Amino acid sequence: MKCLVAVLVCVVLAEGLVRIPLRKHKSMREVLREKGIELPYQDPALKYQPNEFAGSAYMYINNYADTTYYGAITIGTPPQSFEVLFDTGSSNLWVNSIYCNTQACDTHKKFNPQQSSTFSGTRQSFYLPYGAGSLYGVFGYDTVNVGGIVINNQEVGLSTDEPGQNFVVAKFDGILGLSYPAISAGGETPVMDNMMSQNLLGTNIFAFYLSRGGQQGSVLSFGGVDENLFRGQIYWTPVTSETYWQIGVQGFQINGQETGWCSRGCQSIVDTGTSTLTAPGQFLGDLMQEIGAQQSQYGMYTVDCSQVNNLPTLTFVISGVSFPLPPSAYISQHGYNDCVVGITPTYLPPRDGEPSWIFGDVFLREYYSVYDRTNNRVGFATAA
Repeated sequence: MKCLVAVLVCVVLAEGLVRIPLRKHKSMREVLREKGIELPYQDPALKYQPNEFAGSAYMYINNYADTTYYGAITIGTPPQSFEVLFDTGSSNLWVNSIYCNTQACDTHKKFNPQQSSTFSGTRQSFYLPYGAGSLYGVFGYDTVNVGGIVINNQEVGLSTDEPGQNFVVAKFDGILGLSYPAISAGGETPVMDNMMSQNLLGTNIFAFYLSRGGQQGSVLSFGGVDENLFRGQIYWTPVTSETYWQIGVQGFQINGQETGWCSRGCQSIVDTGTSTLTAPGQFLGDLMQEIGAQQSQYGMYTVDCSQVNNLPTLTFVISGVSFPLPPSAYISQHGYNDCVVGITPTYLPPRDGEPSWIFGDVFLREYYSVYDRTNNRVGFATAA
């Protein structure tokens, strides 16, 4: 509690820019691996299949086993502090609550609506399936404070049941979605949209800086960009579907050679809630062959650590600009000679015939990313 409040107090307000420190923790997968438990691979694209059934809002949460960057918010009056994943791949806010008494809930901070004078409840429920279990909850409304930005009457999902073991070791208390309202379960208004409608931002922009090499120093900024966190200029590209932060990709190169995989165009979802770079499943075999990676019994691809410097640079062409990923960006070391490729397959159906990628943290650690709701565009600049 004291740690979370301290983080909120340390938020810097300057020229309308609100900076929220993000902390890097071990992911659920890493913690469980240390305990000798290996989670099976799950397609991150399952997250992008919202549905409605049985009168409940229905959202996927499958890929959060690998997420590592979280930040602090408060909910209620007086404020109750929580550490949440700020997720550009979803639109709802939810946290653990006193209505839930499973082991997963009992190991985390719980929101107590009875202790908030500004809380109002609803009867609408939601359901979030994930790996080994699922999460159930109900919606309510309360005051939410994000880095000093106070949002009134914000929809908040409160967990009522979290069966399974995955979330027992999770380092976050909930998720704050930053995508478009079109994909918000239950038709609820996302946090960013309430910030805009309540005129709480100087400009309707937020931006992420994700630190490299396991270091701290990651930052989420609202209301503008932080010029200390990137080099050179920001290159903009339009959002192609106002659902997720989806953009077009015109080319994909391996060591400067065009593959032709995006000759008719590709799409990519820019997603801070996905830790890897995901490639269309039909390309993965050829890509891993170019990298020289071998698949482990758990579905991961690995390479000999002594060969990392010899691996190819992967480059995306977006709105005519090249964005290279050196091997240091997509390879991480686990153990003395065990280097894992941070690229996984996804089986999203082609969008208008264009294969789909996901730019997760592997890409976003290399490039400062800016999300502009006024102009519906995404900007990338080389991360400082």
